[in-house]
Amino acid sequence: MHGPVEFWRRRKHPRAAYVWAVFIAWGGGWWLLVRFSDPLFYQPFSLGPPPLWALLAGLALIAVDVWIFSAVDTALGARRLVGQAELSGRGEMATGGLYERLRHPRYLGMIAGVTGGCLLVGSRPLWIVGGCWLILTLAIIRLEERELRRRFGPAYAAYARRVPALWPFGARLKQG
Repeated sequence: MHGPVEFWRRRKHPRAAYVWAVFIAWGGGWWLLVRFSDPLFYQPFSLGPPPLWALLAGLALIAVDVWIFSAVDTALGARRLVGQAELSGRGEMATGGLYERLRHPRYLGMIAGVTGGCLLVGSRPLWIVGGCWLILTLAIIRLEERELRRRFGPAYAAYARRVPALWPFGARLKQG
């Protein structure tokens, strides 16, 4: 929704954006997973059973995703988490909690969860899908950044200079 957010805001029924997003993201994603479940999750493309370190790391990354999701849900509330503020064009900029350390904690959590799933399954095709998903996620972050800069102006620009996008531990990703 981040790219055409102005389109959705102009509609008489902005809730249609949710229907569209659920249909495409969840419905399309579910169909693709079911349709391609054998090559993604089973033989003959498997890299073999994952070693213990991969199992532990995968579970830990999924736990990080669950923890971040819970923290973001607590900080924003469910309505903001699913994009109500973007669709309405209202709301204030979140800068507390996890948002003091990074601008996109929910995306970091999803990246951790997808990486954890890839480690658990250990299938080459799933790693390829995960890599493609990561590229799309980074593109969505850029669209969201553009929308936030338009909506909040200098306040968001100052926040973006102060707080890294995805990696809170020192190294900063290039700012858009």
